[in-house]
Amino acid sequence: MIRPFGLRQVWGRLHVTARDLPLAVLLCALAFVPGMRGSGTDIGAVAERPYDAPAVVAIGLQTLALTLRRRWPAVCLTLVAAGFALDQLRGYHTVAGTALPLALLSAGAHLERYRRTTVAVLSVAYVLFVAELVRRGTDEPPAELVSFYVALCLLWGGGAWLRSTRIAEAERRHQVAERTRAAERARIARELHDVVTHHVTAMVVQAEAARYLTAAPERLDEALTAVTDAGRRAVADLRHLLDLLNPDHGEGSRTPPVGRLLTLVEQTRRAGQPVEFTEKGTPAASTGSADLVAYRVVQEALTNALKYAHGQATSVLVRHSGRDITVEVGTDGPGTRAVASPGGGRGLAGLRERVDVLGGEFEAGPRPGGGFAVRARIPTGSRA
Repeated sequence: MIRPFGLRQVWGRLHVTARDLPLAVLLCALAFVPGMRGSGTDIGAVAERPYDAPAVVAIGLQTLALTLRRRWPAVCLTLVAAGFALDQLRGYHTVAGTALPLALLSAGAHLERYRRTTVAVLSVAYVLFVAELVRRGTDEPPAELVSFYVALCLLWGGGAWLRSTRIAEAERRHQVAERTRAAERARIARELHDVVTHHVTAMVVQAEAARYLTAAPERLDEALTAVTDAGRRAVADLRHLLDLLNPDHGEGSRTPPVGRLLTLVEQTRRAGQPVEFTEKGTPAASTGSADLVAYRVVQEALTNALKYAHGQATSVLVRHSGRDITVEVGTDGPGTRAVASPGGGRGLAGLRERVDVLGGEFEAGPRPGGGFAVRARIPTGSRA
């Protein structure tokens, strides 16, 4: 059995003319129902006559042309108007005349080119239609003929309003998509900044230290090995980040494994920074983007500690709860106050934006007893 959702999918895949066909056939069938004869629009007060061959042509033009109302709206409106004129001039007054308002509304909504020309041609055609009625001696008051024309113009205007609304909605969606792409580009740039800055800073610190270790080959070899390891980790992190841009990449790869925090701390220790790492609590079942942001907070804070307080004791505390992740990174020594200067806070400003997007809290500044502290509370479960 086909489920309703499956039926909607099948219906949506049909060509637009096929989707408009049922309405056209239904209206055509109603026009031939005996009880519906003579119950349609009557403009011109032409004496009613029974159906004949031209009546079938008039009904067919008005109803079956509706299958083209969205595919070729100008053709549809022309055929329907011709059938309507034949219907009224010969006095059939069929219910098929209902197709004219539908055709006008559809043309106003879907016609893309020559809109003014179409309006002008149809207005001239209506004048010729009225002139023919007058030649035949119609008893219709002029006010009724004018009112009918005004009604036709309102129908066209309604279609034009629908078209402008659709265009405005498409433009709004385009702008949203552009803003989303810009935000994604900015996010990727921040990720690259964090990855490259942290690893390159560690490599620079190790390379500077290696200059003074020529008399101790074993320590020199250890320092150069640390530089090599940092470079390899930088390449691995960049590869991980580029993998995220792959549409086929799994959602699970968005969050760094828990072990990467330990690797990050160990790498910082090798660069000469004494780091005490503590992790408390059990991670939530679904953390969304919180784990990734927490990782970046620790990474940026340790990078700043290497830059501005190299060799000073640093502590990292990561606390998990059912609703959020709290990260606290503190570094001793007055040198970390430089991070608060305008030239050094670019990375921390980016972290503040990330945490704010997830609805969290972010603080960074000098500690009362000296040193510098970074604290962030990041709600879990957000996919931002």
